[in-house]
Amino acid sequence: MATAISANKAELIAIANAVASEKMIDKAIVIEAMEDAIQRAARARYGAENDIRAKLDPNTGDLRLWRVVEVVEAVDDYFKQVDVKGAQKLQKDAVVGDYIVDPLPPIEFGRIAAQAAKQVIFQKVRDAERERQYEEFKDRSGEIITGVVKRVEFGHVVVDLGRAEGVIRRDQQIPREVVRVGDRVRSLILNVRRENRGPQIFLSRAHPDFMKKLFAQEVPEIYDGIIEIKAAARDPGSRAKIGVISHDSSIDPVGACVGMKGSRVQAVVQEMQGEKIDIIPWSEDTATFVVNALQPANVSRVVIDEEEDRIEVVVPDDQLSLAIGRRGQNVRLASQLTAKAIDIMTEADASEKRQKEFVERSEMFQNELDVDETLAQLLVAEGFGALEEVAYVELDELATIEGFDEELGGELQNRAIEALERREEANRQERRDLGVEDALADMPYLTEAMLVTLGKAGIRTLDDLADLATDELVQKKRAEPRRGREGRAEDKGGVLAEYGLSEEQGNEIIMAARAHWFEDEGAEANGEDAPADASQ
Repeated sequence: MATAISANKAELIAIANAVASEKMIDKAIVIEAMEDAIQRAARARYGAENDIRAKLDPNTGDLRLWRVVEVVEAVDDYFKQVDVKGAQKLQKDAVVGDYIVDPLPPIEFGRIAAQAAKQVIFQKVRDAERERQYEEFKDRSGEIITGVVKRVEFGHVVVDLGRAEGVIRRDQQIPREVVRVGDRVRSLILNVRRENRGPQIFLSRAHPDFMKKLFAQEVPEIYDGIIEIKAAARDPGSRAKIGVISHDSSIDPVGACVGMKGSRVQAVVQEMQGEKIDIIPWSEDTATFVVNALQPANVSRVVIDEEEDRIEVVVPDDQLSLAIGRRGQNVRLASQLTAKAIDIMTEADASEKRQKEFVERSEMFQNELDVDETLAQLLVAEGFGALEEVAYVELDELATIEGFDEELGGELQNRAIEALERREEANRQERRDLGVEDALADMPYLTEAMLVTLGKAGIRTLDDLADLATDELVQKKRAEPRRGREGRAEDKGGVLAEYGLSEEQGNEIIMAARAHWFEDEGAEANGEDAPADASQ
């Protein structure tokens, strides 16, 4: 009998060691899972109401089983309490308030108890394994890892990473790349999330960072930090662009990335299934970088609109299709690389646009300032594009225009101020017709034109304005780069996006609109409405 018990003890420890080794988790966790399983089985045997504990020696396999009871004067719960007389049979010096141990004999595991114990141990071990996997991979986002394709489910590729599984979702795969079970694949650890069914390790072969990491593996200068990849953009499986800079003036960043006879870049291209890569010298000057990013097209002129965060690029007529690229690919990648929206237009388009703007501004000055066409065109030619510029510019600037003097400049300024006042009054009347409260006119930064825009958007009271979030009020419109002459689709942006208000100004407007809420709360707290209540 003793031999059998010893064998069972040895077998328990052997099982614990084997499970801990196979699952690569701490042996103590397996021992704890076994103790929990034995405790549950004992509660099923002696009654679930008992507070039963089990202790398994991790070295010898000896098992101790006991019940914990509290010493009380009068017993209410016979499962968890014992009176002093009964307690002193177990422990001679027991007094009221003590917790004492009542040893229990070993239990025999029946079929059902054994099955339940097995499930408990499996669950505990599985939870520990999941936690180990999460801890191992949680800080490895951004690394490249190699695995073996285990299966393909609904277009998603499940990869065996050795001690865990990762998934390359369909949108993170290189289009038209065919992978089969058993293939070895390299991918980027995109994200690691803890979920109920275990840690989810999301991989990617389509992310720009995958290409950057591949270059770091192939180009020692990038790995050492001598060359830095400042920006990257990809159209997975088709074409990519990277902007590189060298921190050592003696090393050419483009040449180092290309390698001898293109060996370095070809290694990356092969891993990315033939994706063509344009390696571009990065520049702090936005215009220069945009010109480089649009290679192989030649650029005639770059105009940067800082307020709209857009870039207008003018190219020769014969370079338009090259600059745009097939299905807009070249300009789209250049836009991603520079983080700017890019408009491509030909010299003819740019000339037509300038002519149209010239005519529109000239007509505006003719009508608003009551001047002849020649004078209006002269103002536009000198760079004036709005009434505010004429009204508030230094008088010397107007007087120095050929054919102007101080008297004419002063007269033009007075007319511009009068025209602005007429506009403001017209906007004020339109705002009131729309039902916008006068209280909104007291808000900082808001002009009558802005109030008209708010009224047309249905924002007519302080509460309407106060209910808005800052981005709903002032967020700039985001635009996709224009693809050829197909036009562009813009996001709606904030209600006042066209006026160029900053986020700080938007915050100030919203908080000013909400001020009356706090004043009302203060009045209620001070009981200012008490007389009205008393009269009722």
